[in-house]
Amino acid sequence: MAPSLRGSAIGETICSGLWTAIGRRDQKAVQIPGLNTGLGPSFFQHETNMRYTHAPSPVITVPVAGSDEQFPVHRIYCVGRNYVEHAKEMGFTGREAPFFFLKPADSLVVVPEGTTGTMPYPSQTQNLHHEIELVAAIGKGGRNIRAEEALSHVFGYAVGLDMTRRDLQNEMKKQGRPWCIGKAFDHSAPMGPITPIDRCGSVEQADIYLKVGGQDRQRSQISKLIWNVAETIEHLSAAWELQAGDLIFTGTPEGVAAVVAGDLMEGGIDGLGTLKVRVT
Repeated sequence: MAPSLRGSAIGETICSGLWTAIGRRDQKAVQIPGLNTGLGPSFFQHETNMRYTHAPSPVITVPVAGSDEQFPVHRIYCVGRNYVEHAKEMGFTGREAPFFFLKPADSLVVVPEGTTGTMPYPSQTQNLHHEIELVAAIGKGGRNIRAEEALSHVFGYAVGLDMTRRDLQNEMKKQGRPWCIGKAFDHSAPMGPITPIDRCGSVEQADIYLKVGGQDRQRSQISKLIWNVAETIEHLSAAWELQAGDLIFTGTPEGVAAVVAGDLMEGGIDGLGTLKVRVT
């Protein structure tokens, strides 16, 4: 069994023409492949006195399917209650305006193609839920993006899991408090490789499913999203300026339920492969 990569990190490596100004150790430029900031060596030559109190965090990346490229991650946005039947099972009806929450980029558990990832059962919960989701990877940023133009901003798609400490989330809801503790914890965002849109094409009619221990838990179609990918990007970009490197977990269909240590989750979306993660 191959190990999973929690936020696959790129070290201090030279990559011609690709620079990012994230740090320097001992007054040496740290050169990271994957981000083209438009800053060349002259930028670092003018900043030779910059020192950090500790080593900068590594760049979080997700592999691109069928290539040796890596997709550097900026932010992770998630859409809540975006399938009708899931909204019903959570106690809501009707088409409400989309709402969003975020996960840290380093909450990713990156599972390379053909491997089984692992995530530890998190602390402080007795009710860890799976939520299988289509993930849209943004390749071109923007603000106030219209729905009819939104898909031109998408680099590709992936299969992801929005793991949820449901008991903690529900308790925070009762108290009227933010429920980050239920969603934005370590290892809470397993995902597979990103398939570029020019390879997978449209996913609007694709099937989406999740099995636990070989038994169906969730099964639906991407067409049943309340707010489709383009509409989601329109709403999201009105509230935040999207950047290349953003990931959007677009919501989960009905059938969310608990998993325990030892369970194997296997999810997939037509054209995007499968994602396998074992809870340890």
